Amino acid sequence: MSDNRILDIISSPADLKLLSNEELSILASEIRQEIVSVTSKTGGHVASSLGAVEIILALHSLLDCPKDKIVFDVGHQAYAHKLVTGRLKDFPTLRTYGGMSGFPKPSESPYDVHYSGHASDSLSVALGLAEARDLSGADNKVVALIGDAALSGGMAFEALNNIGQAQTPMVIILNDNEMSISHNVGALMKHLGYMRASSQYRQARDTMQEHLESSGPVGKALTSFGRNMKESMKQFVIPHSMIFEQLGIVCTAPVDGHNIAQLRETLRAVLAANGPVLMHVVTRKGEGYMPAVRNPEKFHGIGPYNIATGEVIKSDKPSAPKYTNVFGSALVKEAETNQDIVAITAAMKGGTGLDAFAEKFPKRFVDTGISEEHAVGFAGGLAAGGKKPVVALYSTFMQRAIDQMIINVALPKLDVVFAIDRAGIVGADGPTHHGVFDLVYARMVPNMRVLAPSNEAELVHGLHTALAMGGPFAIRYPRGEAEGVPLPEVPEVLPEGKARMVREGDDVALLAFGRMVGYACKAAEALEQQGISVRVVDMRWVKPLDADAIREAAGTKLVVTVEEGVIAGGAGEGVLGEMARMGLHTPALNLGISDAFVTQGGVGQLLHEQGLDAEGIATSVKDRYQQLT
Repeated sequence: MSDNRILDIISSPADLKLLSNEELSILASEIRQEIVSVTSKTGGHVASSLGAVEIILALHSLLDCPKDKIVFDVGHQAYAHKLVTGRLKDFPTLRTYGGMSGFPKPSESPYDVHYSGHASDSLSVALGLAEARDLSGADNKVVALIGDAALSGGMAFEALNNIGQAQTPMVIILNDNEMSISHNVGALMKHLGYMRASSQYRQARDTMQEHLESSGPVGKALTSFGRNMKESMKQFVIPHSMIFEQLGIVCTAPVDGHNIAQLRETLRAVLAANGPVLMHVVTRKGEGYMPAVRNPEKFHGIGPYNIATGEVIKSDKPSAPKYTNVFGSALVKEAETNQDIVAITAAMKGGTGLDAFAEKFPKRFVDTGISEEHAVGFAGGLAAGGKKPVVALYSTFMQRAIDQMIINVALPKLDVVFAIDRAGIVGADGPTHHGVFDLVYARMVPNMRVLAPSNEAELVHGLHTALAMGGPFAIRYPRGEAEGVPLPEVPEVLPEGKARMVREGDDVALLAFGRMVGYACKAAEALEQQGISVRVVDMRWVKPLDADAIREAAGTKLVVTVEEGVIAGGAGEGVLGEMARMGLHTPALNLGISDAFVTQGGVGQLLHEQGLDAEGIATSVKDRYQQLT
């Protein structure tokens, strides 16, 4: 820490009320320096947090939090909020195991209102808080901070409709920075573009209406149309910026999101309103740090980096390709020989490895924006029209489209491939982002086939298999580096529902799914040295399960399933169900994610905590085996 920083004497938001606009601007600069300094070591959501600093300072300088409520959408812009709410000392632990969360977390601070992490939910939560306030007769303020990309999500539109009907006082701050994870797309973004360019219209609208009301019988007759008349006045003055006011929400003209004085002046006015107000704030992602300004998508979520250059700090050791990149390359090759393949994602083109596909086949690539439900329903329509859509989403976000997966794809048995990225433990983003539920929600759906590749070669074969077999098909694979095995020159169609024997053994059978196969092999080696002979089977298929492999496994003294997903309803319980169906009574043990949310931290740390690294698997197997013998 440098000497004489304003930031060092801020212990709570109340201290901000003592600062002038000029001093708040200096504080904003200090906060940006702190964010860059810490995230260069820990990684994090840099660009979004840098862009929202002045908004957060203006809010906390005028509100009385935690009595007043600030609801963050997603929450990846909340670092400044953490720094002025008494967490400066802990900020260097950001996103580390046992440290500060990268998102708002109520158990961490009373200033954090709800567990953020997924987009488009803030308006619903904020309206609920406002209605609870009204029912209790309280008078606290409620503010939702939502980005323009998150506003495109269906849940946000549902909330806007309800907010317009409810007409309860609350403030929506639209942080308009023209970016989501990838560049924003869609008609709403064009609408916001019109609003950025528009001048203040409310005074002109009101003046015109007052003139009509006082102009005799004709004017009075016109105003008798009530709200319809007011709407027509708005349309007449500025037709392109009416979407919010047509919903019953007053909308301000655009405000410079990096001008503290303008922000505070506008906030004072909207906080005093007796109904819902949307404050349109224009910001720049990465503000104050040029590498993030130049490449905000890269700095949306980044690992440790060099402050001077903005380049990610890479390990000196040779690395295997990332699963995401292997998938992206394999899909391009498949699309070269199959003209019906269409790639779909929801505001995460780079994150899902589809950059090369989008560049090579721009007409066959669709980014729907933050709208997972629409992306899957849209894929169903494409498939019904004879195309072969591949929907690439992170596991944690795929959860949002389970209904569409069931009704729009699986029920009609349409030819859609779900490429479920970031499956399993993902690390520092914590409980809102771990992909530990996809094995449950995918395997429960009728007509669905589910593959869990154990390495990058299996992923290439799996994608080829999914495209060849047709019908609803899910492939789930983890984040980060793959296993380092050679990639096949010509992919194969894997036999449906057939596992792969990896290691022979007579005492214990380890039935492993996905990347747990590698950990199971290491555990088997350790157990072998202790006199326990362990068979390892790469199950490959989560649905349909290999009944023959399960029957053969039941010939040992103990059947153990290992999966990187929740145990409840997962693949292991599916194995138990198969054993029961076949009348097999061999003792069994399910290893996986316990019935609790997993915290943030390094993937290795978290797998160890869950007993899913080689050491943990070996210990659990040995303990259970010794109980039996």
